[in-house]
Amino acid sequence: MSTLAVIAIIVGALIVLAILVAASRRAGQRRELGREQTAAQHDDARHHRERADERRTEAAIAEEKAKRAKVEAELDEERARSREQELDRG
Repeated sequence: MSTLAVIAIIVGALIVLAILVAASRRAGQRRELGREQTAAQHDDARHHRERADERRTEAAIAEEKAKRAKVEAELDEERARSREQELDRG
């Protein structure tokens, strides 16, 4: 073999090796990006669950306040009836 053929083979092998290394790096970057995107999606889902829990808690508090307000209104109504009865008797 001539020296030129050996050099061409070595250069060709180096080019193929460089292409393989570049492809491997790109695949690794894509995998890492995929992992980051998956983690971000999990974080997003966790955030939505936390907000849903907060809203459920707020709704439960509002419901309890509404029940208390209803009971207080009924108590005020009973007091008003009682006062009117006292006035009618007196």
